Amino acid sequence: MLVIDGRNISNIHYKWARDLNPVAVVDPNEIFEVITPDSSIMQIRKDYDKNDLGEIDKNRFDGAVGPIFVRGAKPGDSIEIEIMDIEVDDWGWSAVFKDFGLLKGEFDDDLIIWQISEGYAKTNSDFLKGIKIPVDPFLGVIGVAPKEGIYDMIPPQYFGGNIDNKYLTRKNSKLILPVFVEGALISIGDPHASQGDGEVCGTAIETSARVKLKINILKNEYFFVGESKLKQNSEIIITTGIDDDLYRASKMAVKNMINFLEKYQFTPKEAYVLCSVIGDLKISEIVDEPNFVVSCILPKNVVMQKLY
Repeated sequence: MLVIDGRNISNIHYKWARDLNPVAVVDPNEIFEVITPDSSIMQIRKDYDKNDLGEIDKNRFDGAVGPIFVRGAKPGDSIEIEIMDIEVDDWGWSAVFKDFGLLKGEFDDDLIIWQISEGYAKTNSDFLKGIKIPVDPFLGVIGVAPKEGIYDMIPPQYFGGNIDNKYLTRKNSKLILPVFVEGALISIGDPHASQGDGEVCGTAIETSARVKLKINILKNEYFFVGESKLKQNSEIIITTGIDDDLYRASKMAVKNMINFLEKYQFTPKEAYVLCSVIGDLKISEIVDEPNFVVSCILPKNVVMQKLY
């Protein structure tokens, strides 16, 4: 089986462009593996703390492994990317950056290290002590080469990129993307052990991973179609934000959740990170203009762990 090792820096790129040299060639329906570094591209280590964040080169964040040439893929086709499995590392990290995230400017920089084992992530410090986050890994970055131009890794674009869609998880999720150049030139990266919709503090539980993939070529035209499975329903806690701007409504919903979680003995920063790694932002109402409703949702069983 072909293995593409992203720990080899020559297999990483930091721009989206059509003229990048492929690092590997795969056939349609060939099963292959990609070893994918964390979003810091191995800069953050498990023995680091917040004092080490100043040494991190943010220009090296969110690099992708690739591009990978899919034999037979031509402009006008689509490729169906099947995520067969994602095996994450035994540790990960989350960070709060003062100049990044939904509530930027409200919290100082911080770094949280997670231990990952037996299907859960737990911190190795007093921060979020006792909280176990179920591991549900996915790839934050999946994209193909653009039709033209050169693009940064953030934000996502019409060809994919840093889409951070947590529903494209392991075990046979599929994503269909259009093909703009010969071979499609697919790249992947930014593995997450868990993330809430919105990734509000700017990071999820960032980790490295070994990913098993298969790519099929489709002659019909599709655009950003995905298949996945949702988990069974469980009890949740919901806060809302209402405003005539979705961004401000989102901030309000998260702030309301942070305030509410004080009764469960979470510090504001703990609550902010918890919302990022497992809380979901949802548009609850967008038709009763001019005001819109955004909800912030957390699983109650995770929140209640703080009390035990």
